[in-house]
Amino acid sequence: MSGAASRALAPLDEALALLAGLASPVAATQVLSAAAIGRVSAADVLAPVDVPACRTALRDGWAADAASITGASPYAPVTPRRPPVWVEAGAPLPPGADVVLPPEALVGREIMEDAPALDGVRNAGEEVRAGALLLVAGERLTPMRHAGLAAAGVTSIAIRAPRLRLIMTGAPAPAVGDALSAAIAALSAAAGASVETLAAPDDVERIAKAIGADGADAIFVVGGTGEGRTDRSAEALGAAGDLMLHGLALRPGETAGLGAAAGRPVLLSPGRPEAALAVFVALLRPLLGVLSGAGAPPTQRAPLTRKIASTIGLTEVVFVRRVDGGVEPLGGAGLPIAQLSRADGAVLVNPDREGYPERAEVEVTPL
Repeated sequence: MSGAASRALAPLDEALALLAGLASPVAATQVLSAAAIGRVSAADVLAPVDVPACRTALRDGWAADAASITGASPYAPVTPRRPPVWVEAGAPLPPGADVVLPPEALVGREIMEDAPALDGVRNAGEEVRAGALLLVAGERLTPMRHAGLAAAGVTSIAIRAPRLRLIMTGAPAPAVGDALSAAIAALSAAAGASVETLAAPDDVERIAKAIGADGADAIFVVGGTGEGRTDRSAEALGAAGDLMLHGLALRPGETAGLGAAAGRPVLLSPGRPEAALAVFVALLRPLLGVLSGAGAPPTQRAPLTRKIASTIGLTEVVFVRRVDGGVEPLGGAGLPIAQLSRADGAVLVNPDREGYPERAEVEVTPL
């Protein structure tokens, strides 16, 4: 952008406030819990029943009454009035049994060792108690949380999965554009969205048609946001709806913009990979958090292995990678793809800071 335009760049906070006014959680849908892995729960999920439903065996062995075999040993075997019953791990214990002895504990009809009550036993509800909170509204369903739901007999849950339309236009090269769209789609899916990717030429009508088409809850247009003769994304958003902001105090990503079309939020991003990913981190991921009901994306604190220098007045996105002892800054604006591909996180430097010294603890947004 020109020097005159750069002086009018909108702060990131203003852009986020505009987005917050355009977005609200999408409608919940009920899906099979196995299909909901990676999605965001729309409601608290409670265990419907006790697991196990009754006293069960934790191991293969002989189910017996602990009180009737107290003191049993090879030197003082005990012959119980009721012979022990063989059970497999996970099987219900017979009435009156409260201990599971190992296989070698029984020789003939005699028991050669004792054990305290409930040894080798899982009581009713000990795995999961009926009414226990298994998943909180706004929480993402991970594979391990799904295992807990499945164990408790939960077969379906309500989720919020915003539909994101990713429109790729004006990419610097086809191979770069394909790789970038795949990365953004994967990151968006990890944030709980379902993603539709479209390619649009640098044509106002074609881009506007893609922006305005039904079937999406949010639109992310990558490329064509600058002042080049083929940059048409901002004009297309104006044709499809309302261009509310064009030019952000975000580095990289100064030519980003946002607005609305057909009642849906629309984000515009430069086509450079590091700029598009910076806009994803700073704006799109928070937007998906609102739409899915997940809220602010999680961050982790880690020390810097080298200092970060930043420009006052701009929110700078610095990509980092985890190394022994903390995170290593890789860079931001102009970062080559070979370096960018090593990033597994990003640090947002506030516009009132000149950076962070080496060993400073910083908030890292995972990628």
